[in-house]
Amino acid sequence: MRISARNQIKGTVVEVKKGATTSHVRVDIGNGQIVTSSITNEAVDDLGIKAQSSVIVVVKASDVMIAVD
Repeated sequence: MRISARNQIKGTVVEVKKGATTSHVRVDIGNGQIVTSSITNEAVDDLGIKAQSSVIVVVKASDVMIAVD
């Protein structure tokens, strides 16, 4: 697969929590860091995503916000 997005991180799925229409996919990207993605249940099924699957997290955001107390 080739994609223009440069923010790509390899990881391993640790959990898939399916809701009514959307799944939360938790991905271990190493060093104890977890990235969570919300994608459709249809996408989870089509891609065969399940715990222990190797995946690539692709981050494409128009804004990155930082907050402090």
